[in-house]
Amino acid sequence: MDIAVDTPFIRLHPEDTVLIARRAAPEGTPVAPGITAAARIPPGHKVAIRAHAVGDVVKRYGQIIGFATQPIAPGDWVHVQNCGMGEFTKDYAWGVDAKPTLYVPQPATFMGIVRPDGRVATRNYIGIVTSVNCSAHVASMIADAFKRNPFIGNDPLAEYPNVDGVVALTHKTGCGMGDNDGLRILRRTLAGFARHVNFSHVIAIGLGCEVNQISGLLEEQNLAGRLRNMDIQSMGGTRKTVEAGIAFVREVLDESNKVHRQPVPASHLTVALQCGGSDGYSGITANPALGAASDLLVRNGGTVILSETPETYGAEHLLTRRATSREVGQKLVDLMRWWEEYAERGQAELNSNPSPGNKAGGLTTILEKSLGAMAKAGTTNLTAVYDYAAPVTDKGFVFMDTPGYDPVAATGQVAGGANLVCFTTGRGSVFGCKPAPSIKLATNSAMYERMEEDMDVNCGTILSGRESVEECGQRIFELILRVASGEHTKSESFDFGAAEFAPWPIGATM
Repeated sequence: MDIAVDTPFIRLHPEDTVLIARRAAPEGTPVAPGITAAARIPPGHKVAIRAHAVGDVVKRYGQIIGFATQPIAPGDWVHVQNCGMGEFTKDYAWGVDAKPTLYVPQPATFMGIVRPDGRVATRNYIGIVTSVNCSAHVASMIADAFKRNPFIGNDPLAEYPNVDGVVALTHKTGCGMGDNDGLRILRRTLAGFARHVNFSHVIAIGLGCEVNQISGLLEEQNLAGRLRNMDIQSMGGTRKTVEAGIAFVREVLDESNKVHRQPVPASHLTVALQCGGSDGYSGITANPALGAASDLLVRNGGTVILSETPETYGAEHLLTRRATSREVGQKLVDLMRWWEEYAERGQAELNSNPSPGNKAGGLTTILEKSLGAMAKAGTTNLTAVYDYAAPVTDKGFVFMDTPGYDPVAATGQVAGGANLVCFTTGRGSVFGCKPAPSIKLATNSAMYERMEEDMDVNCGTILSGRESVEECGQRIFELILRVASGEHTKSESFDFGAAEFAPWPIGATM
């Protein structure tokens, strides 16, 4: 990858047929010997360095990102007006790039909270899960009784400095559904949060007449004895349920506060890899830098979870090469076929995934977006593929099937056990995912400087030549360890993370 700072365009691979604009390039800007920009090229967008006839492949990262839908001359701006999707054969090359992981001799450590069962937390919350949307307001009323408000100096938890907060996880479903995949996914998600290591105690609040009965949730997910539960109808209404919920929280605050941090190996970290509001720089700066940090964590014995299946579509053949077995790789490919059918049933197409913001930032097709997104997972072996919200038990780099929509994807990853989230963004997403702290990584300096209060790391330093991908990755890895040890992220300073709880609403609503 050539990102020399004295050139207006970046060449990512010798086989590429386009270059990427480092910054806005006016018409006439030199592109390559004998080639000048035929029009203004926006920052992060593509310019052709050879002629393309209709149907010719367009390459970035040395991979196909689309096909010319109009004749393209050298120097032309390449985007949605002349580049689109097309069919091509993928070589899955099962496992050919899988190799032994080079573990570090002395793993890094962080200051974690060791639970009685030996699991290690990065935060210490009390949680309230809801079986149905009809109990959402009551759950929020309970959590609000313990809500900190630094702007008015109000802190109901001042006597409990080791408790990070009380969080209500509400959602929009739980009824109007059958005994189907939608109900099973919802229950698996709720159970994942009920068991989450970053919760010391959990209450489940139901209405009483919903499809997602708490008794069924407890039985199906083996949660009996794990959490306190109550339903509004049996309790006698809103006021009595809120009073009982507040009493329960007060009852457990002393116990929840009796924790302390101690040095533990980085192998206790499971990091959710996310991207949102991506741009043309995502696959050049923040995503590969996070990939370098992911490799460091895996080599220190930890786990990283890549997800967003529709945003891996078109790049899955590069992950199957890293699969530890044919079965692992095949499961990923099977997911892609399922998503093709799912999109068709919904009268959509997977290339609808790039949002208007993605396109404004320079991403043209889902193929291009996926190739940049998968860089978050670094270079280590793909060891397992999981269903949405399933408990992640394998170490190393794993994949979880989720939609591409960030809150739904991250909810599944955290339900699976992620105790920290790393989230890259080029356009400027603001996000959190309680009870896991979320680190925000900016792809470019302009956005970082504009939204510095929301961003934890500026990866635009790679674009300016101030540091390499590896150096930025090391910086991210060190921040992961500090955040896991208790250092607050920017999203935590704004109390993000409760409203972003969003289980995958698959299936029909009746």
